[in-house]
Amino acid sequence: MLSRAVRPALNAGAAASVRPVAPNAASYATLREIEQRLKSIKNIEKITKTMKIVASTKLNRAQRAMTESRSYGETSNTVFEKAETKPIEGEDKKTLIIVASSDKGLCGGIHSGLTRATRRMLEKKPNSDLVVLGEKCKAQLSRSSAKNIRLSFAGVGKDVPTFADAQAIADQVSLLPTDYGDVQIMYNKFINATSYEATPIEAFSEEAIANSPQFAQFEIDDEVLANLREYALANSLYWALAEGHACEQSARRNAMDNASKNAGDMINKFQILYNRTRQAVITGELVEIITGASASEE
Repeated sequence: MLSRAVRPALNAGAAASVRPVAPNAASYATLREIEQRLKSIKNIEKITKTMKIVASTKLNRAQRAMTESRSYGETSNTVFEKAETKPIEGEDKKTLIIVASSDKGLCGGIHSGLTRATRRMLEKKPNSDLVVLGEKCKAQLSRSSAKNIRLSFAGVGKDVPTFADAQAIADQVSLLPTDYGDVQIMYNKFINATSYEATPIEAFSEEAIANSPQFAQFEIDDEVLANLREYALANSLYWALAEGHACEQSARRNAMDNASKNAGDMINKFQILYNRTRQAVITGELVEIITGASASEE
């Protein structure tokens, strides 16, 4: 059993040994938190740099496919321009808008731009029907225009689009029961490696092609008119998908480049904070050692 004279001394010693531990523990905890944050940011920087390299590699393939697809779409447009084809207008005729997006994100506001352009078209023609290619724009348009969506396609944008993909989509679109007077394909037009623009492509209906003023000069039989219309729609879809894919890869590369730069700036800031905090901890420990040594000499 301890005497009363010894108990105060033990209590004082215990208090003295406990007091300096709290600030040091807090400092070390802060250092560990900063170090963990720094490590996570460095890992993010590695991922964004890798994604930038992958997007740059895919962009070269996408641009080659885009150049090839333009010849398909522009050829169809040339035919309709010479035939002076115009959309069929009337109160009983509806407009079909085909939105060419993809399933993948992490590419800036490329899908949001398509959605905004589509909503502006719907404001002018609220009764228009929608066919959405890709889950990104479908999710955005479903919030405001779910009643307008008649058909949607998933699995778009996984690889460079092919004409077979566009043909399969055109087959499904042709099976829609409504007789549309105007068909427009909304896609991202590739301007350069850093910019793109949401642009519509006219894809005329069978009735519009047949009523073209100069269509007779092409000497196309009525029996193959439906095939021509579907083939022209597939050409335009292929053009829109290929060019949109190139825009997506370019936007993803730019987004990952910006993300890598931002991560580098954060790493520099946290490295400075870590060094300052570590220096403060070391200084505090030295002060405690010197204070303890001075107290023991006295």
